[in-house]
Amino acid sequence: MSAYADLKALAGRARSGGFHAARAALWNSPMDRSKARPAAVLMLFGALDDVPAASSKPLAAAELDVLLIQRAATLSNHPGQVAFPGGGVDPGDESVQAAALREAEEETGLDPAGVEILGSLPEVPVPVSNFIVTPVLGWWARQTPVDVVDYGESAQVFRVPVRDLLDPDNRVTATLTRNGRTYCGPAFTVNGVVVWGLTAGILTHVLDELGWSVPWDASRKIPAPL
Repeated sequence: MSAYADLKALAGRARSGGFHAARAALWNSPMDRSKARPAAVLMLFGALDDVPAASSKPLAAAELDVLLIQRAATLSNHPGQVAFPGGGVDPGDESVQAAALREAEEETGLDPAGVEILGSLPEVPVPVSNFIVTPVLGWWARQTPVDVVDYGESAQVFRVPVRDLLDPDNRVTATLTRNGRTYCGPAFTVNGVVVWGLTAGILTHVLDELGWSVPWDASRKIPAPL
């Protein structure tokens, strides 16, 4: 099947309860959902722009990429981290999908009319920021230029080839020690940045669910960039 067909099938499985969230600890973090704020992120896949994949390994279609942003280093929450476009659901948003599109437009300047929403994945609890995050799967059917809209919010907007994300040479385990406890999670070293934390966790599980992942060495560890 094509990448588009795979993504559409994944969205369909999520709607019918076939997304295996129980396998990922990320989806099962304990938190009081009644007091959490809803949020949404846009996982936008599409055909590659004029920046080719660095990896030569035929792990995914050469033209397939995903849209990411790097948060501004001056932000109080998650400064400098790489993330999907997204944010909190506002009272005026008709749905979490509408919220994801609105936030993506505000952060990257993309035209929401060019995005085909395929569906939503199960909510992800994020106790550290008190958000319940819904990943929204999208396909960039009609692409428009993207860039940083507000440098007070984002340092860069970029598209990462999925082939580079899948390349085992670009996969590591990020570690973070706080209050005597060490967090370990999957990470990606791409585009001169490290994708880790919530974004890497969602990416990893989605790539696994799509059947695109290949074995990689989880014993290769790096400190999480803070």
